[in-house]
Amino acid sequence: MTSEGKERSTDGSQGEVHQDRFVGSQDLTRWSTRAGRALAAAVRRVSSILGPHSALILTLLVGAALAVSLTAVFAQVYESVVEADGVAGLDHPVLDAAKSVRSPALDVTATAYTDVGGTVGMPILALTATIVLALRRRSWTPVILIVIAAAGSLLMTIAGKQLIGRTRPALTDAIPPYEHSASFPSGHALNSVVIAGVVAYLVILRLKSPRSRLLTVILAAAFALTMGLSRVYLGHHWLTDVLAAWALGAAWLALVITAHRLYLTTRTHRADTPAGPRPRE
Repeated sequence: MTSEGKERSTDGSQGEVHQDRFVGSQDLTRWSTRAGRALAAAVRRVSSILGPHSALILTLLVGAALAVSLTAVFAQVYESVVEADGVAGLDHPVLDAAKSVRSPALDVTATAYTDVGGTVGMPILALTATIVLALRRRSWTPVILIVIAAAGSLLMTIAGKQLIGRTRPALTDAIPPYEHSASFPSGHALNSVVIAGVVAYLVILRLKSPRSRLLTVILAAAFALTMGLSRVYLGHHWLTDVLAAWALGAAWLALVITAHRLYLTTRTHRADTPAGPRPRE
């Protein structure tokens, strides 16, 4: 292959087949379970009709429906736990602990930081990451993954708030500016897991160094962790709202990554299949 061909192989579908397929020695297109292989075969059949990107979008939409359904089930379990004062017994002690360490400087810092994960800051971060990744890869795949991941996260947040309608901590315990929507789940915490997670995943696919991959995971996890804790510190959410949001976000992120693995499997299968006339069925 010429140097020009090697350069092109990092872009578009060729780059996805040759670079995104492996994380270290792990081949993302290899499925160790029977269920995984059956799912990959089903997506390949859909891809042969609709095309790889259309199949990816369809898979993500199905995953989003599952994620919203999971939110509904999770909400019912969460409500039962809160009523039984189980894990929710941590809420008031943790809020009291957060109030005990507050200071004017830390309050300003935490407020500015939590704005990064808000309704203005997070879309800007997601849009910036989407544009950079799409241009560098010359591919629509990052656009599809990040946009649908963000949309699914938003739907899960809306569904959870409408189903539970839990009251936030009292305004006397919170730091302004105050928020008045339902408390469960924390949208900041859920969105930070999903957006930081999917961006980190896409970045890791192109990193060769194990140390760089580990550092990327740590940075993404630290962002999601501190974003969630900042909500508790400010008195805008209960701890259990944040814990639930992290769990829901991780579940949705796993579905997004699985959908992308299925897409890579389809791309790899198409690349490995010799071109030529199809045999008659």
